[in-house]
Amino acid sequence: MPKIEIYSSMLCPYCHRAKQLLKAKGAAFEEIDVFLKPSARQAMTERAGGRTSVPQIFIDGKHVGGCDEIYALDRKGELDPLLSGSA
Repeated sequence: MPKIEIYSSMLCPYCHRAKQLLKAKGAAFEEIDVFLKPSARQAMTERAGGRTSVPQIFIDGKHVGGCDEIYALDRKGELDPLLSGSA
């Protein structure tokens, strides 16, 4: 199984949608809350190429984007292979 990390905030509806999709796919993920741990936002921004909005999602260390991007990957049939580690 790939390592999935999602930088999020409790108050973010897009974060909830992204996590909902991952849960529906049966994917285990590590959630890093940038609201509770502000220092994590700087690390997220550096890893995400300057993006400061949440969520920012990484699969096996590769930045895949935010909520819109992960849903787009799913629509194109590209998310399941990433989540299974066969991409």
